[in-house]
Amino acid sequence: MVFDFATPVERRHPSGSWPSQKWHHYGDKVLPLWVADMDFVSPPAVLEALHARVEHGVFGYGLVPDSLRETVCAWSAQHYGWAIEPEWQQWLPGVVPALHLASMALTEPGDGVLTVTPIYPPFLKVAERTGRTPQQACMREPAAPGETWCLDLEALEAAITPRTRLLLWCHPHNPTGRVWERDELAGLAELVERHDLYVVSDELHCDLLLEEGASHVPLAAAFPALAERTITLWAPSKTFNLAGLTTACAVIPDPELRRRFAAAAKGLVPDGNVLGLAAAEAAYGQGEAWRQALLEVLRDHRRRLVERVAHWPGVGMAPPQSTYLAWLDLRKAGLGESPQRALLERAGVALSDGADFGHPGFVRLNFGTTATQLDAALARLDKVLKA
Repeated sequence: MVFDFATPVERRHPSGSWPSQKWHHYGDKVLPLWVADMDFVSPPAVLEALHARVEHGVFGYGLVPDSLRETVCAWSAQHYGWAIEPEWQQWLPGVVPALHLASMALTEPGDGVLTVTPIYPPFLKVAERTGRTPQQACMREPAAPGETWCLDLEALEAAITPRTRLLLWCHPHNPTGRVWERDELAGLAELVERHDLYVVSDELHCDLLLEEGASHVPLAAAFPALAERTITLWAPSKTFNLAGLTTACAVIPDPELRRRFAAAAKGLVPDGNVLGLAAAEAAYGQGEAWRQALLEVLRDHRRRLVERVAHWPGVGMAPPQSTYLAWLDLRKAGLGESPQRALLERAGVALSDGADFGHPGFVRLNFGTTATQLDAALARLDKVLKA
């Protein structure tokens, strides 16, 4: 089957209906490469499943179908080599709520919630919003062009205090696109066990590894001793472009952790989104061919971006190993205190501000768009960054 990733889809509806956060947040003349949803039509199997569910005409309170649980078990076994059980799955409306629920379920007020920066901005708000103590450790920046961001285990351990109880982890990493090496994860696992921490492993981008032949191993699968202290988060939202359907899955092997997490969710999050659940089952059950075609497109777009960045003086970027997000260092690009704002005003391109990720002077660029739209945005950036 041939899938269309080339035709731009109109996401700024003239009538103002169906407003898009990505496309309507900024003015009509701005090209948005910021918030992490893609500009591609979702897989045909997903659209067919949604049409069938809509045609039924009744949208009552739903239950998570056994068939969805079994489909996710099959996906995990086939793609990750991890045999999970249906009852391990706790379905909920998004990964961000899951981060907050985990903090409330696994820690006490005042306990430390630790994360590694730069990081997806909601991670940095979890402790504050749940009455815990925020703790951070910085990754090690690339020392030279072509090198990658690395986990700094010494910095991570130095950030731990006797009150630290929870590590919020991102695997693969958003925003740098790192796919962690086995030795990095082994060091992390040893540190977690020695300090008796719980872990929430956000693995939302794990099905978008860009290196040929690469495969994802969940943290709890790579180190089985961690399974009793780990909550793994998955969702079809990034892989299959279903973010607006607010459906995610927490995989929790330990019964007591599962009970505590479910108890924390009561009254705070709604039951399953019936359309999101239908879409998730179709995506995981029938979306593999679409995913493989998407990966080829994203690899080509990454190549285009790498070639362009090479001609931007003072701009650094370690090519992302996963997802459709690139992390650019503009501290030496001469754009002032806020490169994000400068590029918005001078180039008409909206990027995500690195300050929100804990690293001012950087931007995150979303290349999950059509080649036409990407090239148009890069041409605008050329006019500022090549000057």
